[in-house]
Amino acid sequence: MAFTVSAVHIENLNFHYTKDSGVHFQDFSLSVAEYDRFGLFGPNGAGKSTLMNLMTGILHAQNGSVKLFGTDIQRDHRKSNYRIFGFVPQEFSFYQELSPLENLEFFGAWYGLSAKQTKTVSEELLGVLGLTHVQHKPVGLFSGGMKRRVNLAIGVMHKPRLLFLDEPTVGVDVQTRHAIIDYLRQLNKEGMTLVYTSHQLNEAEDLCENVALIDQGRIIAKDRLDVLCKEYEQEGLEGLFLQLTGKAYRDM
Repeated sequence: MAFTVSAVHIENLNFHYTKDSGVHFQDFSLSVAEYDRFGLFGPNGAGKSTLMNLMTGILHAQNGSVKLFGTDIQRDHRKSNYRIFGFVPQEFSFYQELSPLENLEFFGAWYGLSAKQTKTVSEELLGVLGLTHVQHKPVGLFSGGMKRRVNLAIGVMHKPRLLFLDEPTVGVDVQTRHAIIDYLRQLNKEGMTLVYTSHQLNEAEDLCENVALIDQGRIIAKDRLDVLCKEYEQEGLEGLFLQLTGKAYRDM
């Protein structure tokens, strides 16, 4: 039987914010297989962004472990470990006054790429993501969709084995959304594991193979999307989401 490598392995994770505010995780465990396109979903306040921040080492748990390809990202803080993964956050993670090319040159150096590697990768990404014609213009002047593409380019330029995506298409038009999802599927075909979260549930159905729904810091369902839909007699992710998390307002 073939051995399946875990790109992400979380075991007995315990985390809470100070003064008992915000979401809590207690003895939380989760595994994501290598090469998966994995979706993480839940209502506002369920803990999705907190979990993303724990998996990428931005936040640190009180107990338990978060391992990326066997490396405990919570305890081993060597910079080389952070090259294993890329992170495309919901917030823009670039310098608005710099051009796309200047941003890529800066982050290429931060990732430890040589000048030659940075030049090659930058040219490739600017072309693939339709930014070549604006590569020398300040990013602060760009539309929201163009900024999202710059954000994505920075997250993948070091060619990570694992890519975390937190709302990577929020605020973009339909054309940009489809272009980004198509590019992510291509990266996955080339061997990159994706861990993705979004409120765009139709988009998620196009991208994700396996999903986990979380609420109040715990997993309430996890499996292949088609298996879960069959189990709960739903036609798609939106119906499944509403059945398992309820229809009451959750954005107060």
